[in-house]
Amino acid sequence: MRLPPEIQFYKDAHLLVYRPHGLLNEASVNKVISLIEDLEEKLKEPFDRFFDTLEHDDVELNFRYVINVSLYRRLSYAGHPPIKSAILATDPAAIHYASLHAVVTQGSPIKVRVFEDRQKAAQWLNVPIELRTAATSGDTRSPGTKN
Repeated sequence: MRLPPEIQFYKDAHLLVYRPHGLLNEASVNKVISLIEDLEEKLKEPFDRFFDTLEHDDVELNFRYVINVSLYRRLSYAGHPPIKSAILATDPAAIHYASLHAVVTQGSPIKVRVFEDRQKAAQWLNVPIELRTAATSGDTRSPGTKN
């Protein structure tokens, strides 16, 4: 499966990595949600998520949208195995909306935590930190796999 450059999927680690650049807005969030749903349908196996928001330029979201998306994901993922979603953020707006997402998804199989430290996110996800710092590949290769 070919992925956009800001998204990598490491099949062996069961990990999706999303690194938004530029504006983090409804269109960019809708795009990654659609891709996550496609992968969930295709793989039929749970996978964790790591969202690295450190390279975005600005956040253009609102409460209503984040609550609606969070409720939608909570309901659409109900009955599935638990997954972890680590959000790395230092921008106050990104932290705010990520924290709201975490609150709304509490009690669902989607366990969301917000981090300001990459190493702590890696530890919580129980994957090597190299997966969070790997170069953007745009495909589903595992780290270290050659073309």
